Amino acid sequence: MNMAVMLLAALATLQKWLLQMPGELFSQIVSIIFIFLLLFSMFYGQRLQLRIWLNEIEGSLYKLKYLRDEGRRIAIEAIKEVGKPQTDPTPKVDRFLEYFTISPQSLDPVGIVWKLEHILDVRDARFKDEVKLLAPSADETQINNLENTLEAAMALNYIYKVIRHYFLLGKKTLSLYVIMQIQMILPLVMREAEAYASALKAFAYGQPIGDGVGALVAAKLMHGFPVRKVQKDCVVATVPLEGRTAYIIKAEGPGGNVGKPGDAIKTIIEENEGKIANIIMIDAALKLEGEEIGEVADGVGAAIGGPGVDQFKIEETILKYRIPINAVIIKEDIGDAVSPMRREIFEAADKAIERIRQLILERTREGDKVIICGVGNTIGIGQ
Repeated sequence: MNMAVMLLAALATLQKWLLQMPGELFSQIVSIIFIFLLLFSMFYGQRLQLRIWLNEIEGSLYKLKYLRDEGRRIAIEAIKEVGKPQTDPTPKVDRFLEYFTISPQSLDPVGIVWKLEHILDVRDARFKDEVKLLAPSADETQINNLENTLEAAMALNYIYKVIRHYFLLGKKTLSLYVIMQIQMILPLVMREAEAYASALKAFAYGQPIGDGVGALVAAKLMHGFPVRKVQKDCVVATVPLEGRTAYIIKAEGPGGNVGKPGDAIKTIIEENEGKIANIIMIDAALKLEGEEIGEVADGVGAAIGGPGVDQFKIEETILKYRIPINAVIIKEDIGDAVSPMRREIFEAADKAIERIRQLILERTREGDKVIICGVGNTIGIGQ
């Protein structure tokens, strides 16, 4: 406080002294100060800017480290609480967080989809086996939820390590372009990291997330009707809808699961020998800034994210039988997609159902067969 008072007094004295100067002397002093600042900015301005950027990155890095450590702690506590392991799971969790997947070689693109699918299947099986070893008392639903929790913690660990790498590299080399690039993308990176951090507890406790809104729509449509399993981790219900026969597909819940909608849709089409009048897919989609959360829109195409394997299978099958495909999307922010489902997104499910009914009436005839597929992580959402 004393220092601040002394500084203000010194500034007041300097201002009084400058105002009492003759006009010509005052102009000369201002010119000298301007030239000094210009020379300083020419020789030291870039270095000063680098130091400011490095300090900003370092501050964000501390926050990322906190999020990473908190994610690791939540994952370990969830495993201990649910899986009741006989030994401390911490070393195995630390090893799991460093797990990586190598994409297949794409130099010759022929058949790359099937190679990618195989690698992803191996990865999925390996993850489940690791979780079963970590949490021997967990049931299938809990295993899926713990797997999702560990994947979120893994993503936080990876983000932290990449930002730390470029921070240390920029600090070591004092490269303007390395530091500038990481500083420019840092706000987007922090948003993604905070989204994963908010997802951890949702996954650990089996709460529905924003990405599951497509599965929620399908669950509402199939509620009360018998379901059967199709292909891997998907269920289907045959539902009369607006005078048509609708095959409603979603991932099997309520565990954290996305299933293989591509295989499920292909199976239903082949069971009906290609006699499907229309396919409607429902999924969450990233909204643009300025758009409302929970806004519903429709279009055409296979509405499904991920590495592209399921989208490829769907497009191959509908091309073979010339089946039209429509899409209904519910718009949300990246943070909403992996965090507990917001009220606006939950209420948007009913709006999406109304849009689906409208599409069925407009695009099909009475007595036709249609497929309605709700895409997304079905954690916390049953059949």
